[in-house]
Amino acid sequence: MDDVSSSAVTQIVVGGGPQRPWLDARSVTARAYGLGFDIVGITRLGPVGTAPAFEQWLADGHAGEMGWLERGAAKREDSRLPVPGATSAIVVALDYGGREPDGPVARYARGTDYHDLMVDRLRELQRELGEMLGEPVAGKAYVDTGPLLERDLARRAGLGWFGKNTMLINPDRGSFFFLGALLVDLDLEPSAPFEADRCGSCTRCLDACPTGALVAPHKMDATLCISYLTIEIKGEIPTALREGMGEHVYGCDICQEVCPWNISFAREVKEPEFAARPVLAGKDSRTLARELLAMTQEEFSAAFKGSPMKRAKMRGLKRNAAVVLGNVGSLEDVPALIAALADPEPMVRGHAAWALLRLGTPEALEALRMPGPTPADIAAFEYNNVPDAWPPHLTSLAARPDPRRPGALSPRLQLRGLRARRAIISWPTARWGARRPCLGGRTGAA
Repeated sequence: MDDVSSSAVTQIVVGGGPQRPWLDARSVTARAYGLGFDIVGITRLGPVGTAPAFEQWLADGHAGEMGWLERGAAKREDSRLPVPGATSAIVVALDYGGREPDGPVARYARGTDYHDLMVDRLRELQRELGEMLGEPVAGKAYVDTGPLLERDLARRAGLGWFGKNTMLINPDRGSFFFLGALLVDLDLEPSAPFEADRCGSCTRCLDACPTGALVAPHKMDATLCISYLTIEIKGEIPTALREGMGEHVYGCDICQEVCPWNISFAREVKEPEFAARPVLAGKDSRTLARELLAMTQEEFSAAFKGSPMKRAKMRGLKRNAAVVLGNVGSLEDVPALIAALADPEPMVRGHAAWALLRLGTPEALEALRMPGPTPADIAAFEYNNVPDAWPPHLTSLAARPDPRRPGALSPRLQLRGLRARRAIISWPTARWGARRPCLGGRTGAA
């Protein structure tokens, strides 16, 4: 056993017989820092104080389609339950860099998937602790997996506080980091918990969220969050939220970018695995969106091997790309969207049609076989929320969910350079083209 290990281990003798060696907490955290983690703390396992609030958050429907979050409720209430015999958690943070320029992909997703990288390092830490003790250490590594509320463990281990944007914020690094935990059957001296809330009266994150996902300080409705919309939703993105996505193809960092703690203390990327991969590096949103729409499955698999972006799958990223071009695209993006009308995925075709309607150029409207309004007509119009009002060629482009569902809104077309009021376009149910749409209250014969 080396000098560090021997100084870190104390043999406890009780009642005349040797008991299991005891590890010094400072030596444990030193080992974790040696493996490349940026923040390390220790906490004892037990009842989880934030579990009731999390269960209420789920009951309120704020998790949306993320049904997997509901699993393991009993284990979430007591952190001793996921790993029988475990008594302590070594909680770690790994910085992924918050100084890089913003862009169409959230910073955490630009490089290699962090899950395997962090789990491997936590398992190595577990192995090294066994070497220090001279016997195996039972435990399990968690990184966004299993019934654990990692933020709760991290706060109790002294890593930071819960920000109003729901992120864990560290006073020396901000919030651009991943969390992980190693649950072990060791009695380790716990770190001091982080008790203070240092957000004060600041509401920059709440004010900056373009979709209003931060419904109150420390509370997020995930169904409104751009990260949820671009990653977790597997079907159609609600029309009312598409414009708020702006140029985000995958994920969003806005609520972190505006945080004063990140403005002051965010770091550069130091982990090579988290550097942007070639398919993403230096690309603006429109360029990336066009490239995604043109990708084959083979090209996608090669470009995003080992990337967290594979979670959205190719059809999800193409869907997102179409929305981005509908929001920030220009005339030169129309051909890519027209080509996407032939995509084998109905969802991609439907979002491409929406984007073409948003752009509203003659080429875009011609591709949809839709009569274009004249300069005397209106500048913005909407579809009715009536399925029969959709022209047949558009209903064939998209497998559209029931528009009568509560809260459903219809696509919106913004025509540039024109100023007028919004009007409803309604098509007769008998035959598309039998009569021109109602424009500003006027009707005309075909």
